[in-house]
Amino acid sequence: MNHRMNRPYLVLAVTLLSGAACLTGCSGDGSTSVGSDGKTTVSVGVSGNVFDMSIRLAEENGYFDKQNIKIKYVTLTAATGTSALQSNSVQFLNSSPTSYLAGLSKGLPELSVATNGGGNPLGIAVSTEFAKKHGLTAETPAAQVAKALADSTAGASSANTKAEAGIFLKAHGVDPGKLKWVSLPSPAADKAALTKGEVDWFITSEPIPLQVQHEGDGIVVADPSKVPEWAYEQAGYGQVVVVKESYAKGNSATVKGFATAVQQATTYLDTHAADDKAVLAAARASLPGIPDDVLSESVKQVDWPETAEQDAAGWKKTVAFVKDGIGAVPDASVSSDNWTNKYLP
Repeated sequence: MNHRMNRPYLVLAVTLLSGAACLTGCSGDGSTSVGSDGKTTVSVGVSGNVFDMSIRLAEENGYFDKQNIKIKYVTLTAATGTSALQSNSVQFLNSSPTSYLAGLSKGLPELSVATNGGGNPLGIAVSTEFAKKHGLTAETPAAQVAKALADSTAGASSANTKAEAGIFLKAHGVDPGKLKWVSLPSPAADKAALTKGEVDWFITSEPIPLQVQHEGDGIVVADPSKVPEWAYEQAGYGQVVVVKESYAKGNSATVKGFATAVQQATTYLDTHAADDKAVLAAARASLPGIPDDVLSESVKQVDWPETAEQDAAGWKKTVAFVKDGIGAVPDASVSSDNWTNKYLP
């Protein structure tokens, strides 16, 4: 795979014309529907973050349309995504590797059919007051940033992001266990805590850290360009397209069309500027209400793959990051039976 840093419960609405029979592509497991226009409608679970870009762009640029696929978006969380897929509420899930590996560890019959984003688009945002006190700017070297954070109050809204901050700190000799940590309920709460002065800094995925910087309430002092431990080269895949094994077997043409459209989108993202008209349109759909400059910078934080193909080396890095790096899935493992490139063009 070539990479270049460019940085709900809803049941599928099956529309059948009166007297129409189930067409090719239907199965007893998460059936899809073919409308009078000949297009297959599927539901896809998304998270409302920058990793949704490839799917949104595939729709924006007409790639799904060329595959005779219509998309219904279902916004899910890390806690609800896998269950929605297993209950057939969605046919495709844009999943983090952590959630996917957690499902595999429970024996769930899931299949990854494409990777559509590499690395972890994280940002550490410090308050303007903390930045001024410690002489920090967006250009401050990583080692100096970590040293400044050694005696601070930090905010995190998930165990995973807290662990990812720990990876960065430990890489520069700072013990994350000596910081004062504040557990927050959501990324939005991270932002609120910083602006209220309840924490000196927080870590979460983009675009919230960059939005805080845009609004003048903080400065992003660490991102994947400065923290190689978060980037694809060390952390592996950041997002994968997952289906149930039974759905893939019963709906191979639809899965192939979906995966093909996603790969066309990731290739486009890899080769076009973050302020490209189509890229921005997809970013606005993925992250509504976010300023364009924040959207463009957030897109740059992801390693968009030239090809959506997966390989054993990529999964080895990914499993190591999830299992050993952040300790999210202690028994994480993946085999060649759990992922495939056969649905890609």
